[in-house]
Amino acid sequence: MPTPTEFAHALALVPLTLLPIINPLAGAPVFTVTAGADPSATRQLARQVAINCWFILVASMLVGTYVLELFGISLPIVRIGGGLLVAASGWRMLNHSDDDEVHAAVKRTQRIAMTRAELVKRSFFPLTFPLTTGPGTIAASIAIGAGLPRQPALYVVGAVVSMIGATLTVAAIYLVYRHAQALLARLGEVGTLVMTRMMAFVLLCIGIEILWTGWAELNGIHAR
Repeated sequence: MPTPTEFAHALALVPLTLLPIINPLAGAPVFTVTAGADPSATRQLARQVAINCWFILVASMLVGTYVLELFGISLPIVRIGGGLLVAASGWRMLNHSDDDEVHAAVKRTQRIAMTRAELVKRSFFPLTFPLTTGPGTIAASIAIGAGLPRQPALYVVGAVVSMIGATLTVAAIYLVYRHAQALLARLGEVGTLVMTRMMAFVLLCIGIEILWTGWAELNGIHAR
């Protein structure tokens, strides 16, 4: 069984890896435009997006690796591919001031006056996917799931820890989206830009770490 330190490390790995990729602050302006000024609509939409994200993250961590294995893709390759995607996402965030997906979604939501039912429908697209949990998030989740132990008892423990980590992650998403208007007003343009750049650098480092782990495992396999 894992020690308390190992448990805490595994628990923190999920939000620390995924939150810089998700970067809910980047999606906050789109969320604010979509939800409007109605507090009840904001609360409902934030809750639904968080629920959608939880299912995507958990499914990617627990099932994604086995789906890839059906196609004969090894775990080190999954880590290398996921690390490349994560690092590339961080690099793009560091070198581009505009998020094309965000601005495209803003234009769509500004053109359409949505009812309450349409708000619920749009909780998945574009808010959940691709703005909040896009391909980079899914790839990183699969890479995290690839690191779960194969022994049945340890796998159950690791799966529970991953699910708790996913819950912490979506709780942060919910809080940011729920209070998006207040957060954006408090941070301002400069504060939001600085926060985005810091998270982009952390994301780049995490992607390199995931890639290096997969590369080391792949070399170890070929060395045997």
